[in-house]
Amino acid sequence: MHPQERPFHFTFLLVPNYSMIAVTTAIEPLRMANQVSNKKLYEWSVVTLDGDAVTASNGLIIQPEDSLYNLPSTDALFVCSGLNVSQAFSKPLKKALCKLTKQQTILGSLCTGAYLLARCGLLENYRCTLHWENIAGMREEFPQIQITDELFEMDRDRYTCAGGSAPLDMMLWLIRKNHSIKLSTEISEQFMCDRIRDHNDRQRIPLHLQLGTNQTKLTEAVTLMEANIEEPISLEELSQYVGISRRQLERLFRKHLNCVPTRYYMNIRLKRARLLLLQTSKPIIDIALACGFVSAPHFSKCYRNFFEISPREERCKPQDIPRVFDVPVWN
Repeated sequence: MHPQERPFHFTFLLVPNYSMIAVTTAIEPLRMANQVSNKKLYEWSVVTLDGDAVTASNGLIIQPEDSLYNLPSTDALFVCSGLNVSQAFSKPLKKALCKLTKQQTILGSLCTGAYLLARCGLLENYRCTLHWENIAGMREEFPQIQITDELFEMDRDRYTCAGGSAPLDMMLWLIRKNHSIKLSTEISEQFMCDRIRDHNDRQRIPLHLQLGTNQTKLTEAVTLMEANIEEPISLEELSQYVGISRRQLERLFRKHLNCVPTRYYMNIRLKRARLLLLQTSKPIIDIALACGFVSAPHFSKCYRNFFEISPREERCKPQDIPRVFDVPVWN
């Protein structure tokens, strides 16, 4: 992507349950770039696979301009998805996206869209990223793909980005790269964004802020738990790695997290299992083993005790997607 006489054209492909915030934070910097510079630097269009409107995960609709099949030439196309991304894959989608690669179109993704690019075979030998909540499931399904936890990845002609507000940072970075720091800074000020995050900024809030404590030993212990899910380490080993006694570690957990270490560790593993249940089609026994459980019955019992539902029921129940009656349509 380089400065050019004509406007650079972005196309945003919406799939059902796409993330509205990801789409709007990608488009708004382009609009503001044109407004601040008083030039038409960027153009954009919104399409769906067949041209019919699809609903975002918040129940709202952005009216598409056309179908992907009728797409005129575009410089870059971003696949925009969100919840239940695996259900958005189809052979027609794969065919259409693969056709774009032959036209030297930059392919990108917002939120969970990297999953669809991977299913289409378009991320082989590329670095990519997606929303942090979906990283574990995607790594399980695509172990051969280099999936990072960066805010965004720009690897040659693949631009992948996490969800939430991360597309704003990616677009500001692109504007800075292809125009000027001054322009990207002015746009950032218009949005009252006090700094432009770099691609390697973390997606998640630092662990000590999540835990609400500056206790270094506690943070180290939880970090070790999160890094050892498939093969859980014992409380004795955990204490040794952290450098305190088992009793001291238990006191820290009770004081700051109101929980014993073993229960906290179990909760981490069960939450990871839930993500894998909802985001992958892996057999339940494989998910159980991947989360450190010795058998499917043991896993099911622990899962039901924590979530009050069995793993099988969890996978079969409808997801919490807003029902659409008279929803606003953005033209």
